[in-house]
Amino acid sequence: MNLLAFDTSTEHLSAAVLRGADGERFVREGAGGPQASATLIPTVQALLAQAGLSFSDLHAIAFGRGPGSFTGLRTACSVAQGLAYGAGVPVLPIDTLLAVAESARARHGATRVLALLDARMNEVYAAEYAWADATGWRALGEPAVGPPEALPAPADGALLAGNVFTVYGERLPPALRALPRAEVLPGAHALLALAPALLAAGRAVPAEQALPLYIRDKVALTTAERSAASPAR
Repeated sequence: MNLLAFDTSTEHLSAAVLRGADGERFVREGAGGPQASATLIPTVQALLAQAGLSFSDLHAIAFGRGPGSFTGLRTACSVAQGLAYGAGVPVLPIDTLLAVAESARARHGATRVLALLDARMNEVYAAEYAWADATGWRALGEPAVGPPEALPAPADGALLAGNVFTVYGERLPPALRALPRAEVLPGAHALLALAPALLAAGRAVPAEQALPLYIRDKVALTTAERSAASPAR
């Protein structure tokens, strides 16, 4: 199976290609954020050239659908749609919090993960997952967004994983501050690892049906909210 995957949901751009003939992976990383809109397509083109593949050789295009940076999610979704439509291949939107859990499993062997991503505006995105060798990841509830102080304690043995600890680590509830943590991102390597099972489960969609997952429909605080926020960001 030939797969292309990319994520621009954070300040980091990650793209990868899986070449089915030999299972080899080709990965490129770079700056995300506002730069992703200009660099994602050239990065993808360079990866495919390195792998010796064309867009028509792909079986699907996976992207991190969110939650995450609104601009980053729109960039990834629109690029995935355009490339998939032109190549006549399906799109596989994958939750970024699930990709965080997969990154934590790949790097640290975690089987219970509370995935946390910086939502800005003094909030975090969160979702808890459990891994079983026979069935893969199972979501233990819906993704949510809220202040770090309000995060519920996960099940015993959970690993906190994500990119929130430098900014929000001291604002986590005491029960969470006592848990092990891992700084990981929803990279393209995790998307490639998740893609085969999601494709087999029928999660791919036509290009025009691919959509970002925002969770929150607000992109900035009002002046009053910024003044009241503590600590301010």
